[in-house]
Amino acid sequence: MKAQLSAGVKFMLLATFTFTLMKVCVKLIPHIPAIEIILFRSVISLVISVFYLHRQQVSVWGNNKSILLLRGVTGAIALITYFSLLQQIPLATASTLQYLAPIFTAILGIFLVKEKVRSWQWLFFAISFAGVVVVQGFDPRISTLHLLMGVGASLFMGLAYNFIRMLKTSEHPLVIIFYFPLVMLPVAGLWSVMVWVQPVGWDWLVLLAVGLCTQVAQFFMTKSYQSAELSKVSILNYIGIVYALGFGWLLFDETFNLMTYVGMGLVLAGVIGNVVFKK
Repeated sequence: MKAQLSAGVKFMLLATFTFTLMKVCVKLIPHIPAIEIILFRSVISLVISVFYLHRQQVSVWGNNKSILLLRGVTGAIALITYFSLLQQIPLATASTLQYLAPIFTAILGIFLVKEKVRSWQWLFFAISFAGVVVVQGFDPRISTLHLLMGVGASLFMGLAYNFIRMLKTSEHPLVIIFYFPLVMLPVAGLWSVMVWVQPVGWDWLVLLAVGLCTQVAQFFMTKSYQSAELSKVSILNYIGIVYALGFGWLLFDETFNLMTYVGMGLVLAGVIGNVVFKK
């Protein structure tokens, strides 16, 4: 049992670290439009998904195509918005706003998958949203538009997660993943033509790293959930804020005032409190 828990923790730490590396890569190429980065990411994801589905002799088209398409569309909107935000605000702040997604997942789940939210959970939701207001109010680099983008991205992530829940018993996980680049590629391709910036030199390596880091992170996260109890490893997702603060300081010279740290802490306290007390 100890070995299993140790493996689960290790895999989750690797997953959160690799997801942070992906975000770092996005910030390293601010001259490349976010939609163009997503285009490269989608191509890599599509190729890998099709390869493994073919290898396992699973049809890429799935069964519940309407929900699969909705998952792809909502995920695409969330990613476009979030990647654009990543290029405009500090890494740690963007990561903090992303942690609102579990809250929207729970709230939307009341209506979409008929899951119950206990009365005390609303207190933790309010704490997290108060933290977002504090971050926006005490960091002059975060405009109201940035705040709306972050909340909007998390809202659509919450929708996407609920659609995934609807598909949990009917679809192969790789089929669900496949529908994201399937939906995203035509949109990203046409949009990229209008705003195309030719990658040069190291840009190509960074673009490749975005796609590879995403796939590697998803692999480690899946291994973590397979190796240990969900309640014991899911909480480790939030150590990503520590990675983000470190990389932001080292690579992008990002610093924050005390109240911004307080706001980040409130967001994390609300999300973590909700997870811990619910379990």
